[in-house]
Amino acid sequence: QAAAPLHPVAVQCQEAQVVVTVHRDLFGTGRLVKAVDLSLGSAACLPVAQSTAESTVTFVAGLHECGSTLQMTPDSLIYKTILSYKPTPSGNQVIVRTNMAVVPIECHYPRKSNVSSSAIQPTWAPFHSTLSAEERLMFSLRLMNDDWSAERLSNGFQLGESLHLQADVASGDHVPLRLFVDDCVATLSPDRSSSPRYALIDLSGCLVDGRSDDTTSAFISPRPRQETLQFVVDAFKFAGDDRNLIYITCHLKVSPADQAPNPLNKACSFNKASSLWAPVEGTGDICSCCETGNCP
Repeated sequence: QAAAPLHPVAVQCQEAQVVVTVHRDLFGTGRLVKAVDLSLGSAACLPVAQSTAESTVTFVAGLHECGSTLQMTPDSLIYKTILSYKPTPSGNQVIVRTNMAVVPIECHYPRKSNVSSSAIQPTWAPFHSTLSAEERLMFSLRLMNDDWSAERLSNGFQLGESLHLQADVASGDHVPLRLFVDDCVATLSPDRSSSPRYALIDLSGCLVDGRSDDTTSAFISPRPRQETLQFVVDAFKFAGDDRNLIYITCHLKVSPADQAPNPLNKACSFNKASSLWAPVEGTGDICSCCETGNCP
């Protein structure tokens, strides 16, 4: 059998709509899921196209359609929806051979304005040029093998193991950029604001999970390159909850590579040997707010 694609769900965030292409070998087992068992959003929108040759199903929906939600941050408009797979029995059977699945989907758009009381000077870059340049920033967050050589094919872990997480940005034609992980939160649902929730990275780049007595969680230093940031988190589960699926949602950001790290753009780990916070790059004082909890 042909191997399933490494990323069975592909998302294109277009100007006014989102296009989601799903490979029917959703779990990489060679067993194709039924297209009728797939839906988009809380409104359970159905696919608009299906390719038998490529074993794919395609959804197309407006950013405000299919029950999507909008979150606004100071810098971004974030449209959120979910891809749902709910297996139904075939024929007269009363069993199913696959688990249901929910894949969270987000489209991020920069909040920019070109409003000014004075005339636009010819040396200014037009707004549409700025926007198209920003859209070439492609962020990714992947689970990696223990030696960081390749993406990990399984997302299952035993307690006592470590998650090797790698954040990347493809900067296209931008000036050199340095990537940071602003925050990461673990939840039991795709909604990062749901409860219970546990902060792994907080305070604009402090890996607060490493502050706990029983963890070795830390950023990897030095970086392999400025556009990449790696960190290790000890596996965990929520106390008193038997579910074995945890969602980790992270906010990634960039700054110019020639800009010195500061309290807002930093990657700080807690060193238990010295009982001090240490940055991947920059001076140690940028991490002081990780201890006080009063980062600007």
